Amino acid sequence: MIRLLLVDDQGLIRRGLKALLKTDPDLEVVGEAEHAQAALTLVETLQPDVVIMDIRMPVMDGVQGTREICQRFPQTKILILTTFDDQDYVAQALQAGASGYLLKDTPFEELTQAIRFVQRGYTQLGPGLAHKVLTQPLPSTRLELPEAWHSLTPREQEIIQLIAQGASNREIAEALFVAEKTVKNRITNILSRLNLRDRTQLAIVALQNRPSDP
Repeated sequence: MIRLLLVDDQGLIRRGLKALLKTDPDLEVVGEAEHAQAALTLVETLQPDVVIMDIRMPVMDGVQGTREICQRFPQTKILILTTFDDQDYVAQALQAGASGYLLKDTPFEELTQAIRFVQRGYTQLGPGLAHKVLTQPLPSTRLELPEAWHSLTPREQEIIQLIAQGASNREIAEALFVAEKTVKNRITNILSRLNLRDRTQLAIVALQNRPSDP
C-alpha cells in the first residue's frame, strides 16, 4: 500500500482526486493540506510515501514546500500535479527535489503509474515537460560518461536519443513500433547498465556527449 498526502489549495480538486485514487487498491490517501506549510506538519505525523503537490498555493508554494520536505523527510517522495507547464516551474521543482512533474489533465491510469514509479525512486515527467527542462542550459558540471555507454545497442541508442528529445514512453513506443511496456523495460535496463538514477540524467548525458556539428 502506497500512502499518499494530497496538497492543493482547491478543496474540490482534493476531494475529486481522493475519490479517484480510492478506486486503486494499492493507494491510500492518508491526509490532505491546502498549502505546503500545512503539509510539513502532516508529513511528520503521517509519514506518507508520496506527496502529491500543487505548485501555486498561498502561504507556502509547491517549490518551497518540496525543498523543505525533501530536506527534512528525504524518505518521502514528491510528485508535482499542477495546471502550470511553465519551464521555470518544472526546473525549480526538480531542482528542489521533486521526483515527478505532471499536469492535471494526465489520464488517471498514467497518474497512478507515475505514483508507483516515483515511490520506487524513478523520475516521472509529463509528455513534453522533459523537453522544457532539457532546453535550458545544461549543468556546467558534466556527468561522467558511463563505461557501458559504447556497448549499448543501436536500438538502445535510438531510445536514448528520443528521451533526450523529450519523448514520452508512449511516443517512443509509437516511433519504434513496439509495445509501451517493452520501452519501459528497455529504459529500466539501460538505466541499470549505465548506473544512472533516472531518464533525466540519461538525457543530460546524451545531450552533453552528442557529436558536435561539423
